[in-house]
Amino acid sequence: MRIDDVRRIELGTFVRPVEETGTGQPRVEAVYGYLVATPHGLVLLDTGLGDAGEETDEWYRPRRVPLLDALSTAGVGVEDVAMVVNCHLHFDHVGGNPHCAGRPIVCQRRELETARAGEYTVAELVDFDGARYELLDGETEIISGVHVIPTPGHVDGHQSLVVECSDGSIVLAGQAHDTASA
Repeated sequence: MRIDDVRRIELGTFVRPVEETGTGQPRVEAVYGYLVATPHGLVLLDTGLGDAGEETDEWYRPRRVPLLDALSTAGVGVEDVAMVVNCHLHFDHVGGNPHCAGRPIVCQRRELETARAGEYTVAELVDFDGARYELLDGETEIISGVHVIPTPGHVDGHQSLVVECSDGSIVLAGQAHDTASA
């Protein structure tokens, strides 16, 4: 099956402090989600910046676009989302997950185990009423034409999507940069 509708939604920005950039300068980073239209409903990769507390807000200075607002800019609502895939479970990728209660959340098993071990993310954004995880141990085709592939690097349990589109395959990756350096 080939998919013809993949859309990016803006979920906000944050300022990566100089202590984390390795460049001597702070950097504004965009936070995006991706909607993949399938015959089974929308697959949503990442749900945005969650509230990680005052100290984290002071450090990263986030500008949040609530998930429901971001979805509405694409002409859809949370009721159209059939499945959530998080690239990993840090607060800046799972902030809107509670809005998707009852829907499957696809995640690598090792990532959920790490998140639940503590000192990793915001527990309330991972385990909330209606959270329903579908755990993976590696690469899987979750819907015809939509593949989850492990992409460890930022964290061991990181994953990305490969979507087979009518004009070729694309990779959707959270926590990725559009620049590279040696």
